[in-house]
Amino acid sequence: MSGESGGGAGKTNVGQRFDRLPETADEREVEGRATRREVVDWWDDRFGVPPETFDGYTFWEKGKGKIWILRGEAPSPIRVEALGMTFLRTRQEHWKPTTDAVQRFGREATRNVIRLTREQARTFVRGEDQELDWDGDWGYLVAAHDQAGAPEPLGVGLYVHGELQSPVPKGRQRDL
Repeated sequence: MSGESGGGAGKTNVGQRFDRLPETADEREVEGRATRREVVDWWDDRFGVPPETFDGYTFWEKGKGKIWILRGEAPSPIRVEALGMTFLRTRQEHWKPTTDAVQRFGREATRNVIRLTREQARTFVRGEDQELDWDGDWGYLVAAHDQAGAPEPLGVGLYVHGELQSPVPKGRQRDL
């Protein structure tokens, strides 16, 4: 098949199948493909999620820069419709975690977590942008609201120029 990875230089991404991410850059065969180490380091650097959180998980690319996470192993490459959970988009200027990933792993985050009041959380889950004061980094954040005394991740937010943008997918927006 034209364009499939098969060994040697010049391998390319195949959008209709999952390829397991290489562990390190030295093992990378497809130019531009993220490595497991880069993905885990990014979650640690951006959100303070400990790397061991991802022990037992494998990372896969399907489509250009669409990273999926799977608990366990599978043969690579593999042609299936879905594998685990969508996790991260990497082939863009700023990597973007998915809502599912933030809701699943955001409880482990110690950095770049914006804690929203009840009304701010309602605005966020409706998918509406809002002006907020935030003295942390700009970029993608874990948007959270306290539940039973602990922050519960609502999803990924994008904070720029004093505004928290809510990219909550339309089908998951709620009017609470």
